[in-house]
Amino acid sequence: MDTVTAEKRSAIMRTVKAENTKPEIAVRKLAHRLGYRFRLHRKDLPGKPDLVFPKYKTALFVHGCFWHWHGCKRSRMPATNTEYWEQKINKNMKRDQRVRRQLRKIGWRTLVVWECQIGESEKIARRLQHALDHD
Repeated sequence: MDTVTAEKRSAIMRTVKAENTKPEIAVRKLAHRLGYRFRLHRKDLPGKPDLVFPKYKTALFVHGCFWHWHGCKRSRMPATNTEYWEQKINKNMKRDQRVRRQLRKIGWRTLVVWECQIGESEKIARRLQHALDHD
């Protein structure tokens, strides 16, 4: 059972941001510190990637574990309104797959950094360097 009222839950959900989230900003700072230059949220690319590295034709998405269903402990299905959330999350996952496929089709590589991985900056740095420096 939900511990807050429907109105309070609605207010909480309205505060969830799609861009400029803390995990996204952490990845931006890391990429910049590593010397990579990027563009943000390019509307001309499928899915409007969070970070775009045009020089490397690479699009990076910073996904929230719940919203994009990573499978870690942060992706726990809510106890209430389960049918709605299952449909919502499945739709998000299908969209993510479609977007990655569209990007690959036009010659772009994709990377996904999950919210739960943000504390592992060394690991993210190695993944970025491997992806961008090994064309």
